[in-house]
Amino acid sequence: MRARHAGAIIALLAAAAGCGPKAPAQPTARTEAPRPEAPAAAAPQADPLGPRPELPKPKPFAPPAPVVIDGPNGTKVWLLERHTLPIVSVSVTVASGSADDPKGQAGLAHITASMLDEGAGQRSAVELSSAINDLGATLSVGARADGSVASLAVLKKNFAKAFSILADVVARPRFEAKEWQRVSALWQNDLRKRGDDPTRVSSLVSTAALFGPGTPYGHPVEGLLADAKTIGLPAVKAFYKAAWRPDRAVISVVGDITRDEVMQAISRDLGAWSAKGAPAAPASAAKGASPGAQPGKGATDGAPAAAPSWKPPRLVLVDRPGAPQSVIAFVREGVAAGDARRPLLQLVNTALGGSFTSRLNQNLREDHGWSYGAASAFTETRRQGAFVARASVVAEATGPALKEMLGELARMADSGLTRDELAKVQAQDRADLVSAYETANRTALRYATLARLGLPETFDAAASQSRQQATLAGLAELARAVDPKSATIVVVGPQQEILPQLKAIGLGEPEAWDVEGQPIQAKKAP
Repeated sequence: MRARHAGAIIALLAAAAGCGPKAPAQPTARTEAPRPEAPAAAAPQADPLGPRPELPKPKPFAPPAPVVIDGPNGTKVWLLERHTLPIVSVSVTVASGSADDPKGQAGLAHITASMLDEGAGQRSAVELSSAINDLGATLSVGARADGSVASLAVLKKNFAKAFSILADVVARPRFEAKEWQRVSALWQNDLRKRGDDPTRVSSLVSTAALFGPGTPYGHPVEGLLADAKTIGLPAVKAFYKAAWRPDRAVISVVGDITRDEVMQAISRDLGAWSAKGAPAAPASAAKGASPGAQPGKGATDGAPAAAPSWKPPRLVLVDRPGAPQSVIAFVREGVAAGDARRPLLQLVNTALGGSFTSRLNQNLREDHGWSYGAASAFTETRRQGAFVARASVVAEATGPALKEMLGELARMADSGLTRDELAKVQAQDRADLVSAYETANRTALRYATLARLGLPETFDAAASQSRQQATLAGLAELARAVDPKSATIVVVGPQQEILPQLKAIGLGEPEAWDVEGQPIQAKKAP
């Protein structure tokens, strides 16, 4: 076999050696064949459905305004008849919330509202809950910074019975000692557990760092654990007496009901609800606001909510050893809900962090994959509120994510929106407003929000018109309200892993705070 292969190879080599170089052949003359003519372009076929229609520019949505009626004992009634479905929604709003909590009693408005449906009128807590369930209704009570709300949603055929229960909750709560012991214990347990939730801790610490611990807006609505341990049932009864009064109440009613039916129910079930003693003094009035100032026009709503001597820190860190994620936040002063700039600032915020396609979310979530979501908002408050941008990110990307957020905020503050962003956020504004008034329940809750903020019932229509007429130049000027240069940065996460990252992006040494929104004083060396 080897001999055969060798012989074959030798033969091939000999043949190759005999093939010497040859003189190059002379090229023969080529005659170019005629090129075929390009076929003429076929004429586009006409669309059998005709030309595509031009969509007109969407008109601003004008939300329905309620009829305002003077009710008994100083109440105001906002009524919107909507007879498309046999549903009625009611909200009773009083202008006292956590901003009115007395010093050292943070959470008093919250726990007072929580006690209202724990027995009222002739019903115990269990009987009241069962009665609501039997009627197929929903009833809830809660507090916000600037007000408290009791809400009811029920079928029209059960309205009279359900409204009587709501009236008992608002005007005739029982405040039984046995229920207080249970509710207070659950409240304190929730406050203890809050420290395990980094998002709740971030929210709490952010407002405390901006406004100052213990100020009207500087403590959480649900209160502080140290204060909760000292609040007793007598304090709850006293706060209820001063805050839940008919002369401070707005009753919003939306749905399949007439004016006569509403006023008969209010007269029957709330006719004996009377105001006794002096009302709770609004927190804003205690800060030297002008008496009688109108919402959005006077000093009351625009007055600074922070303590006069408080200087917000630049960088705050709440340590969560071993946590796989960090919650990062930028917080700075915002505007009051009645400020003429706020409707336009909502457009700026929608582009920045108020929608899924916003700049912050696209950067941190879609481009880098550090977060499940990033968002921002201007808070809705009677007085000057806050602007907050926040995201939960993987701990190892805390520094880079902060740097990216700083960049997005700075770019928005420097340049404002693009033309495409303006068109998108104006379309989003219309959609959001339609959604807010889509159902009877949402409409009643929106009226409750307007009443809580001291805004007129026609506010949303005027605000939407302002947003739809916004210009790029005007928004670019307002976008400075998100400038991060004066913002406080709050980080909740593992200190050991985060500190080197903070220094790497030039943020320096942070202040250490605890989960209850209090600065941790550094121990002095002996």
